[in-house]
Amino acid sequence: MISYGKQSINQTDIDSLIRIFKGDWLTQGPTVKKFEADLKNYFGSDYACAVSNGTAALHLAGIALGWKKNDIVITSPLTFLSTVNSIVYSGATPEFVDIDFETYTLDPTKLEDKIKYYARSGKEVRAVIAVDFAGQPCDWKALNYLSQKYKFQLINDNCHSLGASYYGDKQYAVKYADAVIHSYHPVKHITTGEGGAVLTNNKELSDKVKKLRSHGMTKIEDELENNEGPWYYEMHELGYNYRITDFQCALGVSQLKRLDEFISKRQAIAQKYNNFFSDNDFVKVPKKYNDIDHAYHLYPLLINFKKIKLNKSDIFKIMLKEGVNLQVHYFPVHLQPYYKKKFGFKKGDYPLSEMFYENEISIPIYPDLKNNEQYKVMQLFKEIFND
Repeated sequence: MISYGKQSINQTDIDSLIRIFKGDWLTQGPTVKKFEADLKNYFGSDYACAVSNGTAALHLAGIALGWKKNDIVITSPLTFLSTVNSIVYSGATPEFVDIDFETYTLDPTKLEDKIKYYARSGKEVRAVIAVDFAGQPCDWKALNYLSQKYKFQLINDNCHSLGASYYGDKQYAVKYADAVIHSYHPVKHITTGEGGAVLTNNKELSDKVKKLRSHGMTKIEDELENNEGPWYYEMHELGYNYRITDFQCALGVSQLKRLDEFISKRQAIAQKYNNFFSDNDFVKVPKKYNDIDHAYHLYPLLINFKKIKLNKSDIFKIMLKEGVNLQVHYFPVHLQPYYKKKFGFKKGDYPLSEMFYENEISIPIYPDLKNNEQYKVMQLFKEIFND
């Protein structure tokens, strides 16, 4: 089966896991710290805290940043559920700003309009989670400017764009945002099976995330009310079991060494798609900007279904019959039944995100996609469009 995304595991990755299984530490050991150190080095952050998954990273970041009831936290409707769920987990109120239809990321102009809208009623926006959708970095210069102007916290949901470059800088994310969120799910750029991380330059934030990931426990002497011995610990606030294992981190250490190679392969595959679809007047490919290197976690193809005879479901059936598994990213979160019922969102609130969903299909892109497999995908689309 040719899938829209897939992990790449080699013998070096496997050997790294075997070494852990033969050693003394399966969890809470030195390889977790090694992975965190490597993350800091690659992504340029002062601190990194690895956790059990990207959702846990979002959840802990919100709590550590102090989100609470009646706080307004804005994000894009074009994201996975976890981005918005993390806002609700903290008790804050989710709000949305529509996308820029060229980049598919949160539109800074619309964001400022929304902030001004709340200001007129005496309300402030506490935080913004901007999503580097599909591997395309947001307009971080504009977003950072707005965060300074209006004094809101800025979080980069960076899960799609590990290895992307923004104005030639692969370490851009932590320079513009208060916290950067990673996911290492198998379809992401690197994998630990499941796993995630919070990267930041804020020591207080990092220390709090590290406590919260392990039940809120601390053994630090200066923080203890009593100290009865080396076994002693205290819990001063409610935490969670969001720890990651040493064998997951061993895989992460190995995978991170291959990230540049993975990005190069994804970009080469994307270029072939770009060339193939360039003469087709009823499809739109992801736009490439000269000063930004797209990481291509996804290759979102927008199809003008009014110009072809088939609908989206028809294309999925045809491709699946031929051994190609497509996907759609994403059904806009504000239209999920939970968010419509609880917060009153409705169809038409964010028309560009809704239009994107109606036209989008994510087609196969991953490092181990073979030339003949990509050719097969392209030829199938050629037959569909020419039918």
